[in-house]
Amino acid sequence: MRKLIVASNNEHKIQEIKQILLDFPLEITSLKEAGIFIDVDEDRETFMENSYKKASEISNYLKNKGQQNFMVMADDSGLEVEYLNGEPGVYSARYAGEHGNSKKNNEKLLRNLQGIAFKDRKASFVCSVVLITSTGEEIKVEGKVNGYITEVLSGSEGFGYDPLFFVPEFDKTFAEMSAEEKNSISHRGKALDMLKKELNKIFDTVEE
Repeated sequence: MRKLIVASNNEHKIQEIKQILLDFPLEITSLKEAGIFIDVDEDRETFMENSYKKASEISNYLKNKGQQNFMVMADDSGLEVEYLNGEPGVYSARYAGEHGNSKKNNEKLLRNLQGIAFKDRKASFVCSVVLITSTGEEIKVEGKVNGYITEVLSGSEGFGYDPLFFVPEFDKTFAEMSAEEKNSISHRGKALDMLKKELNKIFDTVEE
């Protein structure tokens, strides 16, 4: 079984990826599970640039250790709010200053949108994914889902900005959806669906 190392230690993200890529003969692990303790500085200006930087640094690390038959996948995703000129964007995970503090990030977002009418609270979740194989093949895909930012948190599923991200088609926030519902329309779900099509080509080539 081929190993797919996800350049992340976010358990929620790893679980989503495992569920979406369930049909592939892949052993999917986080950096920690793979014994890799590298913290790549996400200092680029776009989600795609950050993803590529993470994937390439981890891939080069594994190659230098002589490892073969692996894939490294990295994603960078975040929220872009139209009224805030695209904020928080690439700073989504550390919007309030502390990396990964969802409570503070959500509070800051609500403060910055205080008094703004619902119709003007348009937002998009964006996910850029890069996969690099041990033989140097590269896949780049990006998924996007549109919605609105609510005035109060609603729902207990998901993570990050999910309790604030309302999708009119479902009449629910991401945090009110089941994993299956969210994965069917989410930015990461869309990006990984595109990735699956590209992975099929790689696995078909291997089998021939």
